[in-house]
Amino acid sequence: MAGKGTPATALLAKRKVAHEVHAYDHDPRAESFGLEAAEALGQPPERIFKTLVAEVDGKLAVGVVPVTGQLDLKALAAAVGGKKAKMAEVAAAERATGYVAGGISPLGQKKRLPVVIDSSATGFDTIYCSAGRRGLEIELAAADLVRLLDAVLADIADIAG
Repeated sequence: MAGKGTPATALLAKRKVAHEVHAYDHDPRAESFGLEAAEALGQPPERIFKTLVAEVDGKLAVGVVPVTGQLDLKALAAAVGGKKAKMAEVAAAERATGYVAGGISPLGQKKRLPVVIDSSATGFDTIYCSAGRRGLEIELAAADLVRLLDAVLADIADIAG
């Protein structure tokens, strides 16, 4: 796995969780990294999930939502037992996760943060999320992602359309 190892892939290997790593050529000019991943991997964008870091009542939390939608901050706050949420500063998100924005994985983060995964993830046998680097995605069962992260499932995506 030379060149593809990240804290996320290392965690999956260590925990012996079935997964596949998919690499693609990332274009830094892409408007949406998530939609770029869906196209490059030939997958419907509803199956590709992005990892967003928010601040809920002054503490960081992670929302994992389809790339076709936006994070509903109010729903995320409610899911973690908070009242008020806003998107975290990029520097704070990168510091807490150990990943670069646009390549933040919900797995293998430096600091263990509460994670909420949009419930639409359970509608697929497997979903894709960042492996911790732009141009690298992990495909795994949503149930495994929930279990590994001790995540909450909730309707936290505001889907456009």
